[in-house]
Amino acid sequence: MSQLVWLVTGCSSGFGTEFVHQILSRGDKVIATARNSARIEPLASQGAAVLELDVTDSQDSIDQTIAKAFAIYGRIDVLVNNAGFVAAGSWEDLSSLSGWVGHQFTGAYAGSKFALEGVVESLHNETKALGLRTLLMEPGRFRTTLLSTGHLQSKQSQIPDYESTSEIHRNHLHVGDLKQPGNPENFVAIVLDLVRQEGCAQGKSIPFRLPVGKDAVEEIGAKVKDLLETLQEWDSIITDTDY
Repeated sequence: MSQLVWLVTGCSSGFGTEFVHQILSRGDKVIATARNSARIEPLASQGAAVLELDVTDSQDSIDQTIAKAFAIYGRIDVLVNNAGFVAAGSWEDLSSLSGWVGHQFTGAYAGSKFALEGVVESLHNETKALGLRTLLMEPGRFRTTLLSTGHLQSKQSQIPDYESTSEIHRNHLHVGDLKQPGNPENFVAIVLDLVRQEGCAQGKSIPFRLPVGKDAVEEIGAKVKDLLETLQEWDSIITDTDY
């Protein structure tokens, strides 16, 4: 495959930083963005173009930044939507296991991921005829700074009946910080193979949606199995509803 130009959001840590490193190592070009460009300046010395982009800014501000990004290399081949939501050219979106499974006390986070999955699936169906390819990646628990101080925000439950179980959950999150089983390097390598259709993806049909990580495969698989069993058990009742 010829050299690609990537735009990656959320590059100040975690998956975003790893994407930049591996994209450059494969000989592609990358435009790295973050809300605070000072935090990603070191990536410039490694060969990345660096821009400040806050995906919660006004549409005009985002459009101006995308125009600057486009002007750097004259095109954008791949967007890695690693933070918030941006649409520019072709894209690869990071959802989560939480886009399938609503774990306790993660309603807001899971809700955002469920919503992202719906939006991206609609975009996929709307734009595939235009030659745009979409990958919706659903990582399980990977060892990033998501649960670290400064990223994880929690507070005491406002519902007394929840207090004991929510406290257990908060402690579980803190104990699990930087002990997640997934290796971000392995996840990003799979994504790059899928986009470039090489390595582990060579000769395979590229899916729209792909869970990654043993935990994601197990939990999503269990939910799908349960849903299929429900549909089969109730089939004669829930399909007998037409005029």
